[in-house]
Amino acid sequence: MSSSSEPTGQPAWAAVPADWPRTEAEATAVQEQLRGAVDASRAATLPGAPGLVVGVDVAYDDERDLVAAAAVALDARGLARVAEATAVGRVSFPYVPGLLAFREIPTVLAALERLGHTPDLVVCDGYGLAHPRRFGLASHLGVITGLPTIGVAKSPFVFRHDPPGQRRGDASPLWDGTQEVGRALRTQPGVKPVFVSVGHRMTLDAACAHALRLSPRYRLPETTRAADAACRRALAALAREHG
Repeated sequence: MSSSSEPTGQPAWAAVPADWPRTEAEATAVQEQLRGAVDASRAATLPGAPGLVVGVDVAYDDERDLVAAAAVALDARGLARVAEATAVGRVSFPYVPGLLAFREIPTVLAALERLGHTPDLVVCDGYGLAHPRRFGLASHLGVITGLPTIGVAKSPFVFRHDPPGQRRGDASPLWDGTQEVGRALRTQPGVKPVFVSVGHRMTLDAACAHALRLSPRYRLPETTRAADAACRRALAALAREHG
């Protein structure tokens, strides 16, 4: 990884695009337009190199129609926590399977901006190329920010796969017809696999290697565990503040 963890102020990619979609048709058109920009030909961030790995995740307060996003930076080698930031915003897009990025990315960008560090890799709790239009949250976030991204999901979307072996590191392809769009990866022996796909500026082999390195003790990557806890804390604090 490159050494890019110094505070940078507001990065150029922090703002939500002015023409952010508001309808399902507009969102689908954006995915079709941008998916060709995904780079899955090389790994811009190599597993085991020094740098900052940032986990992002969101949590919802349905009663208040709010979404909280967290960005947590860990040292890529030791997995020590370096920085954390959260943001809370209004949900501005309806729930539509396959279009969750349009609900989440605006608040995720706000959390990344507040983090004050440029990630060497962003790990999303969701999908990248393992998406019906090959443009899930991890790919969308990667393309609009230019950051290397991967998706590590808790469950498969719509694709078939054989169960991987029971050993840590065993994997099996996620198939869409004859195309491998991701992998089911066993991060802990005998525990349910996670589902890894390329986001942007990453290969599938490297994405799986990153996911495995980031999951030394538990099924989910430490980045995801940290970001999940942080966004839930943000919502809980908001609930206490407003009684």
